[in-house]
Amino acid sequence: MQQQQQQRRVLTAALLALVFLLAAVSTTEAGKKEKPEKKAKKSDCGEWQWSVCVPTSGDCGLGTREGTRTGAECKQTTKTQKCKIPCNWKKQFGAECKYQFQAWGECDLNTALKTRTGNLKRALHNADCQKTVTISKPCGKLTKPKPQGKFPLLKAA
Repeated sequence: MQQQQQQRRVLTAALLALVFLLAAVSTTEAGKKEKPEKKAKKSDCGEWQWSVCVPTSGDCGLGTREGTRTGAECKQTTKTQKCKIPCNWKKQFGAECKYQFQAWGECDLNTALKTRTGNLKRALHNADCQKTVTISKPCGKLTKPKPQGKFPLLKAA
């Protein structure tokens, strides 16, 4: 009988040790937060390609542009975006091309025009802009040289 009691104590101690061990393992596992695997989602969506900005009215100010991209899994392949064309940009070279202009040159008496050159300063939305441009404008009224004095010389009598 004494032997049975001893076996029960050993068995009870083993079961308690097992329960304790299982509790410790589950507590450790509960403390660890499983990090979701970050799947590198490879999208087949291409980059947005934008049209030129088209003003709502006139040749500058607020307007819209159309964007498109390709890809079978893309949720959106076209969209419209608001845009603005500053009214002080030179429209003849594209509304999305901004140039830094030099001072006006001297008037060409043969053509009655003066010119200046501009270097590309900024292109919006990957616009296709010329690197350097030249513009001309009429010189205005050509004036004859004025006489030196304000009053005609008086001859002594």
